[in-house]
Amino acid sequence: MKLWIVCVLCLAPALVGSKCVEELRSNGYLVRISIKTALGHDAYDWNESEMFFFRASLAFAMRRYTNNQTYDVSNILVYNETQRVSFWFVVTSPNDTSQLIPKDTVENAVRKSRNRINNAFLLTDRTLEFVGINPTLAAPVQYETPPWLIVFGVVMGLVCAGIIAMLLISFIQRKRAKNKHSEDKEEVGETVTGNEIMCEVLKEKDGFIERGAADDRFTKL
Repeated sequence: MKLWIVCVLCLAPALVGSKCVEELRSNGYLVRISIKTALGHDAYDWNESEMFFFRASLAFAMRRYTNNQTYDVSNILVYNETQRVSFWFVVTSPNDTSQLIPKDTVENAVRKSRNRINNAFLLTDRTLEFVGINPTLAAPVQYETPPWLIVFGVVMGLVCAGIIAMLLISFIQRKRAKNKHSEDKEEVGETVTGNEIMCEVLKEKDGFIERGAADDRFTKL
């Protein structure tokens, strides 16, 4: 029990790969930070000041989750830091530095303040990765109108528009057919009327001829 306490207090690089580090890893979390991937040419250098800021951010997250217990930077212990900005950390109790905070408490604290920590370093869940701590998913968007009702309204609108279009097309076709039938009927009526007029004229002419012929016969007599 005292072995890992000494390791936490010392955190010597020479302890890498020892049983002490293995014990710390079983109680700690690995962090990977990709500043260049996130910011490109605007990337900043990771140094001791940035590490102090990170430890202070974790202390803030622990205070926020535990209702302002007096967590300090000294309660955030970092070890096995690499140049590619990866490291392990554990959290000790503010009342007894020989006691480690349970992993589930640390995880819940990080998840609760994940956005605040990301924003502090201008990073995201992908570029500031807490290995083993899944990011908190955003709450689903609440719509005033259910999406299924919107889809139903759109479908019904299209159906109604199609029905109205079919009725208009049918009405126009019937109207055109009716107008064409009326025109054909008028043409037939005009032809018959014209034939009657011609017949009357012919009858009058025939009658005139017949009367003229009769008069000729009476004159010769």
